Amino acid sequence: MSSSTTPTPTTTLYGGAAGRRVTVRDLAAAKERGERWPMVTAYDAMTARVFDAASIPVLLVGDSAAMVVYGYDSTLPVTVDDLLPLTAAVVRGSSRALVVADLPFGSYQGSPAQALESAARFMKEAGAHAVKLEGGRRILPQVEALVSAGVPVMAHLGLTPQSVNVLGGYRVQGRGQSGDELMADAKDLERAGAFSVVLECVPAELAHRVTTSLAIPTIGIGAGPRTDAQVLVWQDLMGLTPRPAKFVKRYADLAGDLDRAVRAYAADVTSGAFPAPEHTYS
Repeated sequence: MSSSTTPTPTTTLYGGAAGRRVTVRDLAAAKERGERWPMVTAYDAMTARVFDAASIPVLLVGDSAAMVVYGYDSTLPVTVDDLLPLTAAVVRGSSRALVVADLPFGSYQGSPAQALESAARFMKEAGAHAVKLEGGRRILPQVEALVSAGVPVMAHLGLTPQSVNVLGGYRVQGRGQSGDELMADAKDLERAGAFSVVLECVPAELAHRVTTSLAIPTIGIGAGPRTDAQVLVWQDLMGLTPRPAKFVKRYADLAGDLDRAVRAYAADVTSGAFPAPEHTYS
């Protein structure tokens, strides 16, 4: 493998040393090696710092912030102005990860010019290294315009939450004939210059076929085990979400830990046990 596509100081994408930022070329090289890698959402500097120190190579500032940060019941209400400070915080809190910013609903669908204006704000004002947008062939002009302007684009197919009202809810996508359409969309997005594609809530066999058909990495979320990478919303995998989707595996019980900790704090305050002398200035 040529040195131009080899990450330094190690060829390992996940778990490598934090010598520099991960790039889209590193992700392409990982696919060539058959190396799988994790992606996690992040919305603030402190969690970004933790995930970055754990060598997570890609952090996504998702429009899922609409629900997990701002308390909406879908991704639709969140705006560019809502996501810009979150993206900037994640960039400041990380030193190795490639930070991808979601373009929210209404910020790119109108035209390639609108998409470029929105993406430019994320890159200039927040320091994002790439953007993500949802859709297939209908947004190819936007992808082409962004890539030609120097903006790395992560695509998103399958269940696209910004289209939830058209899709009729959060349903598995790509069964039957629609699977052929998704495959065609994926190939078109690759030709348009997307550096990767998220596959959300699609049958595992279809996700595998897409993965083997593309030269760019696929990132699964509810798409089975044979994509090149996996992504989860961090609040889901850490046990903060009350009713997570079927595809979520909980790796912690932060909701329970927070509940126990805050109850212990409240008990100490009401009993007078806190603050103790060691927490008091003389």
